[in-house]
Amino acid sequence: MLTKRSHIVPVLAISLAVPATAVAAGDGGSGQPAVAVGDAQALTLPPLQEPIARFRHLVHVAAQRIRLEERAAQRRQRREAFAALPGGVSLSTLESIAACESGGDPTAVSSDGSYRGKFQFDYGTWESVGGHGDPAAAPEAEQNYRAAVLYSRSGSSPWPICG
Repeated sequence: MLTKRSHIVPVLAISLAVPATAVAAGDGGSGQPAVAVGDAQALTLPPLQEPIARFRHLVHVAAQRIRLEERAAQRRQRREAFAALPGGVSLSTLESIAACESGGDPTAVSSDGSYRGKFQFDYGTWESVGGHGDPAAAPEAEQNYRAAVLYSRSGSSPWPICG
């Protein structure tokens, strides 16, 4: 038994195809051919193509702006989250440790791969101060924050040469 629903898809397909073929094949109601065949005349667009192209461009630009604003908000939130260093540790203390450990490079990795990031954390120490994932992949502000947590707990002993 056929239901009313089984007829909806073909009817929609036909109703969408007929106007589209009319626009593509001919004048689209403007009285002018879409393409002057065999003539040196300029190509004329059907009347709806230009507004549709402008609309698509506006949607694309708006989507890009939204993505950029979201990324900026995420960066701002992360900066704010790690702005204040715990335990009264100064940024200059951390910077001197980082300069000695990695040359201040937040993406630095030791030759054997076991120490990573600006402060050359190993994975266990990184996780003990609340870090997740690869320390060398973490933003610099987070590395500073995690190093400050470690410094406030253990002083300079985790960095025996540079601390």
